[in-house]
Amino acid sequence: MSIPCAMGQIFCATPTPHYIPALVDFDQRVLGGLWSADGYQREMDSPNSCLRVISPSPLEAVSADTGRSEPAEPEFWGLGCYWAILDEAHITLLGILPTHQRQGLGRWLLLHLLEDACDRGMSRATLEVRISNQRAIDLYESLGFTALGTRKRYYHDGEDALILWQNALKTAAFQENLRSRRIATEARLAQRGIQIMAPKNVANRT
Repeated sequence: MSIPCAMGQIFCATPTPHYIPALVDFDQRVLGGLWSADGYQREMDSPNSCLRVISPSPLEAVSADTGRSEPAEPEFWGLGCYWAILDEAHITLLGILPTHQRQGLGRWLLLHLLEDACDRGMSRATLEVRISNQRAIDLYESLGFTALGTRKRYYHDGEDALILWQNALKTAAFQENLRSRRIATEARLAQRGIQIMAPKNVANRT
């Protein structure tokens, strides 16, 4: 039995193998089936992968029967991931349930991943984005990402992807910009009655 969370709290955490079926289900519904169960297992096994979920309840809760912390069964609202490759953070996944989009959760999750990459000492970040997704492109460009190429027919439906890069992760100016944007995003979420609980020390760290 899980302990109910406080009203308005949602949780950002690193999922364990227990949640692979839920991750695959979210992936199929939101991301078009990018990764399989084996793919998510590889991410969890890799010290170079930073995998995060956003959920309205904690991933673990204290059992009323045993008094031990056990996996809960929360619903996933968001999913994000990046790979740490040498000094480069390659953002591979970023998705929010359609019912919870346009609230700032995707922006917050992106900022969280980039702050984590800065904490790891990454120098630059890259990602692919649909050329038709102008809203996402505007968000990335507001954080200093620039387009440096395209991947033809990158998506399963044949659409091209823009390749975006940000090369200033180690600079004090970029890190302060991230911090201020995260604070502003959290303030806007708070106005909607949402408080994100995100422990600083999480798993999947080298």
